[in-house]
Amino acid sequence: MLRSRSAAVTQEVAAYCGIAIALVITLFPVYWIASNSFKYDIDIFAIPPEWYPVNPTLKHYRAAFIERPFLQYALNSLIIAVSTTAISVVLGTLAGYALARFQYPGRWRHQISFWILSTRMMPPIVTIIPLYVAFNYLNMLNTKPAVVIAYTAFNLPFATWMMKSYFQDLPVELEEAAMVDGDTRFGAFLRVALPLARPGLAATSIFCLIISWNEFLLALILTLTERSQTLPIGIAGRVTQYHTYWGEISAAGFFACIPIMIFAFIVQKHLVRGLSFGAVKG
Repeated sequence: MLRSRSAAVTQEVAAYCGIAIALVITLFPVYWIASNSFKYDIDIFAIPPEWYPVNPTLKHYRAAFIERPFLQYALNSLIIAVSTTAISVVLGTLAGYALARFQYPGRWRHQISFWILSTRMMPPIVTIIPLYVAFNYLNMLNTKPAVVIAYTAFNLPFATWMMKSYFQDLPVELEEAAMVDGDTRFGAFLRVALPLARPGLAATSIFCLIISWNEFLLALILTLTERSQTLPIGIAGRVTQYHTYWGEISAAGFFACIPIMIFAFIVQKHLVRGLSFGAVKG
């Protein structure tokens, strides 16, 4: 009895140590960026390194957000990411529900699902030239709608596949009961299935938002000026031919982490359940 209790305590201590190590490895880069954003340039490269700002300064934040248009970049990223996430989740939810509930002849349902998912297997870089030519023909280069359309094209298959898995895990009898009581198919979806799929909506939204917020390649090609350039493009622009502005990069990078962390904290109750509910099924 004593030995089994000692083994249980040892396992618990080992689990806590593993969690602590994982937290340090995960959060240290964020802490280091935040720390460097408050240091003078000479302190960023100090040897031995300064683990915290001894003489904190806001010069990098002033340079990034007052002297340079990083607030415009952040606003562009916010508009594009939120628009892309909203469109992808709405269309992906409808498509996922249709794939999970409706009957198709033969193996069409599985084939359609695979065709949708297969678009995520294609490297985004191979689409750059066709997208550039298409948006140039439509006079949409250097506009936010062009970036939203491109991001939605890559996020929508992911959102559809995830939501299809969540709806497949919901009991269809609940919707059938609602339709027996006089509700329509769309009404049953809206009032029964959709509220039960909130964990899936949260998980899908956070992933779409992260992908849209952090994407670099498509935004680099499709945007030309600060009118539509996103925050990753603005941050990368501080790496110049002659100098790398590490302080401004750290300030803007730490600022870029904040909206995603806030959104993750807001939806974390649904997100934790959503990651383990339905997403493991194909």
